[in-house]
Amino acid sequence: MTDVGTGPVSYAAAGVSVAEGERAVSLMRAAVAAAQRPETRGQFGGFAGIFDASGLTRYRQPLLATSTDGVGTKVAVARAMGIHDTIGIDLVAMVVDDLVVCGAEPLFLTDYIAVGRVIPEQIAAIVSGVAKGCQAAGCALLGGETAEHPGLMEPGEYDLAGAGTGVVEADRLLGPERVRAGDVLVAMASSGLHANGYSLARMVLLGQGRPGLHQHLDELGRTVGEELLEPTRIYASHCLSLADEVEIHAYSHVTGGGLAANLARVLPESLAAEIDRGTWSPPPIVRVIGSLGEIDQAELERTFNMGIGMVAVLPEECAASAVQALTARGLPSWVCGRLRDRRPGERGDAPAKGGAGGAVSLVGSYRDDRPPAAASSSSSSSDS
Repeated sequence: MTDVGTGPVSYAAAGVSVAEGERAVSLMRAAVAAAQRPETRGQFGGFAGIFDASGLTRYRQPLLATSTDGVGTKVAVARAMGIHDTIGIDLVAMVVDDLVVCGAEPLFLTDYIAVGRVIPEQIAAIVSGVAKGCQAAGCALLGGETAEHPGLMEPGEYDLAGAGTGVVEADRLLGPERVRAGDVLVAMASSGLHANGYSLARMVLLGQGRPGLHQHLDELGRTVGEELLEPTRIYASHCLSLADEVEIHAYSHVTGGGLAANLARVLPESLAAEIDRGTWSPPPIVRVIGSLGEIDQAELERTFNMGIGMVAVLPEECAASAVQALTARGLPSWVCGRLRDRRPGERGDAPAKGGAGGAVSLVGSYRDDRPPAAASSSSSSSDS
């Protein structure tokens, strides 16, 4: 922070550059313009984003859904790598895929970026990722804010958050009320760690004597940094299309807390789910973290998605059609478990994240799809 002397001072001298902020806005303009919907109204740069809600009259009883989220310490990896145009995709995924869990179509999103110092090219790169994510999700990037915080954050530091709004017909609202004993679980593959568990991942992979961001690992087929920056898969369009094709009772977005805790929150308290680990092989990055950090399987499962980013709960007779539809859209999916009545006193592997819910247990051993040489040359606690 510039010291106050005897001469005149300015906002810029205090660490806030209005001119650089305006240049950042100019650089992001094209990306934002590409991430709109027909309902968007008003001019870029207005005080408020405007969305024409008259289209909602086609709904008999429209329910608005809202979600807000961030990307956690994955931001630290983006900053260290100097790659800023993918972290916005992660942000959109965290927000819109929470909306689609209840069956809501994402309509629009707003973002908030806090920085130590505005670097226009950096801000524009971040927003370009947000815009790309919005396009993938089918929602509008309706507005945002970039706030310069000199003295609170160092130059080059930033964090971002977003809030989204969606709409669902009341009689198509998904959730625990629809879920029944005998329903099956269809898993949708993650693209990697997504945006959860990065504090643990960074401790294991980036600490002193650890591989570091630029180390190429044969198990990953690329550098640690490239793996950690893999954008989060966005499921919104897949889930909405699937709900139009087959009967869906609930979705669960697998984020912080892992598979059991997140699935439990969309189940009624009277039901339990058994997930068969043998139906898939966890991503190599999870095995690497487990091995290097000597982390037991239970802790890995409480922290990471283990290779499943979204779960659909649906009637058994719809499972084959669902897997076929998702596979045709290029999204790897498979039946990973089923629901039954909950036994007295049954607790599952983790309590429902955020409150009451069903019991979820992971059973059996994970499949190991590594080549024989790789599987025999290294061992991971996640294999047990």
